[in-house]
Amino acid sequence: MAVKLIVGLGNPGSRYQWTRHNAGFMVLDRLSHQAGIPFVKKGTSCFSGEGFWHGHRLILLKPQTFMNLSGRSVTEVARFYKISCEEIIVVHDDLDIPFGRVRLKKGGGHGGHNGLRSIFSDFGSGDFIRLRIGIGRPVRGDVVDYVLHPFSANEMQDLASVLDGAVDTLESLFSDGLEKTMSLYNNRDYLTL
Repeated sequence: MAVKLIVGLGNPGSRYQWTRHNAGFMVLDRLSHQAGIPFVKKGTSCFSGEGFWHGHRLILLKPQTFMNLSGRSVTEVARFYKISCEEIIVVHDDLDIPFGRVRLKKGGGHGGHNGLRSIFSDFGSGDFIRLRIGIGRPVRGDVVDYVLHPFSANEMQDLASVLDGAVDTLESLFSDGLEKTMSLYNNRDYLTL
């Protein structure tokens, strides 16, 4: 049975816990809870969990190396378990998608996202599936400051729905495949549910 590696991107520590840049961690925490796959600290470089969900063997990974070094953990785990790029799903925040939406895609560039840039550099490929969690762009101010700030109070009210939508999207990906899941979920607005 092929192993799927699901990577959530974020920054370690309580300071960053509810920041927009940690949307990937938040989705993996939700998935871990729903799938009953607990995380265990592996050295200093990651939290990981291993188990089965909807007939698939999963490795869940939250790198603890800070965003711009995420590729180290991804590469180590993928090599250890002999996981190909096609079996990797990376969950991350995306400035170009409005808050309240999640979108799947396969391949593409890093779009300036330091976590993706690190994976590209260390793994040598970007041809994996991405589950992009919309955070929107700041109306004004610095992008770095924006992504490293917590979600607003209004956003926090809808965050649980967005995280559940992301997990539902992953579930559909496993049962229905990439193309069908993209057509079913890529235009859903979780602020109106």
